[in-house]
Amino acid sequence: MNNNKTDFAYQLVYRYLLRLTNETPPGPAVRLPSLRLLARRLRVSISTVQNAYSLLEKEGRICSVPKSGYFALPHPCNDIPCEGDDALQRYHASARRADMFVFGADEPTLLQSLDGALLGLERDLMRHYPCQPDPRFQPFGDVELRSALAAHYTSSTEHCWHPDNVFVAPDKTAVLKTVVQALQLQDSAVLVESPCGWNILRTLQSFGIRVIEVCSDAQGGIDPEELGGLLQHEQVRMVILPSQMDPVRGRMMPAEQRARLAEVLNLHGVWVLEDDTHGALCFDRQNPPLRDLIDPERLLIVGAFDKMIGLEAPFGYLLSRHSRALWHQQLLLRSFRLPPIRQKAIARLYSSGQLDRHLEVLRSSLQSRLGELSAMVAHYLGDDVGFQAPQGGATIWLNSLHRVDMGRVFERLLEQRIVIAPGELFSVRGLHQQSLRISGTADWSQDIESMLVVIKGALVQERLA
Repeated sequence: MNNNKTDFAYQLVYRYLLRLTNETPPGPAVRLPSLRLLARRLRVSISTVQNAYSLLEKEGRICSVPKSGYFALPHPCNDIPCEGDDALQRYHASARRADMFVFGADEPTLLQSLDGALLGLERDLMRHYPCQPDPRFQPFGDVELRSALAAHYTSSTEHCWHPDNVFVAPDKTAVLKTVVQALQLQDSAVLVESPCGWNILRTLQSFGIRVIEVCSDAQGGIDPEELGGLLQHEQVRMVILPSQMDPVRGRMMPAEQRARLAEVLNLHGVWVLEDDTHGALCFDRQNPPLRDLIDPERLLIVGAFDKMIGLEAPFGYLLSRHSRALWHQQLLLRSFRLPPIRQKAIARLYSSGQLDRHLEVLRSSLQSRLGELSAMVAHYLGDDVGFQAPQGGATIWLNSLHRVDMGRVFERLLEQRIVIAPGELFSVRGLHQQSLRISGTADWSQDIESMLVVIKGALVQERLA
């Protein structure tokens, strides 16, 4: 008799909780009543409630978080359109939807932007220059902006740049394509640090370039001996490395290791492309950039403004001391026509010191926000992922502590309207299958803790035996 009563009570609690979870709206995970509160509400024992919760957790309907309780996971939504089987296409298609919580984007200026100041300067300049100040076509970029960039990158008489060394393009991808065509890298081998940004990887692949990935260690370093062996045996034409910080994982290579790496690169005489899109977002500004250690005749610096200023400043740029005639030829062929007033406005942000002041505030805000997010990740996902606190940038790189099908995790989260960046996007060799990236500049008005609970549920449900 007692067993029948226990069975009935257990089924009653299960059905009650099942209805609660079925009515959970799309979006963040919803916290469920505690064991003690629900036992008192339904007038059953705590063990009966515990049994019901355990079954729902096995069915993937709820998720338990130590010291926080139980959360109802949103039901999958099947009305999200899919665009192909390619993970990057699905990422971008989902991130464009207004009803998705984009948790994997690398957009530092969502936290603090200079777009307003930039557009204000542009309006002032328009009053001073109602017509284009110089009707002649400037295929290499506005002279004022090129001068501002040259001054920004000049750090000494030894490491100095001039406006003739600077070239402006519509965006970073356009710069990369110009470099590939100018140096005739098509169908050759290019070495990159892995994980690597997908815009670099996809651009190289589009030219039939063989991409060789060298994985950095947990501290952000690359083994100089491994690099030397690859350069010697793989006939590498160019090496792409970050200026100071690995922009995907937010890790900075130790200074001594960076110096040894530069010696190897200079010894082999390969082209070195320094990616400086995130260099200004390093929290520690003491370490010298890679460019100060590389043979200037084999050095190319590529950067962009959007990670520092905002989405209203999409332009990319190139610095090179090698054969101006070569770059002139390529840029004339491509005939970039960029709005001169917008370029002048960006130049004024540099020359007035406003950009430097903005970057100080942005770095501080990013460091604080990533500290908060790191604490939440440690609390809610500490049993499922490992990570190191980023040393710059806007994102956190997480590594699963258990073997999971990260592709299915990605898909499961898309069904629940959460967009993370799975590690496979940052490799062309199928590396980083157990990793994912989340952003500290996601919409903080949302319930971030509940989002992390949903991610935990997806990681648990997609574990591999």
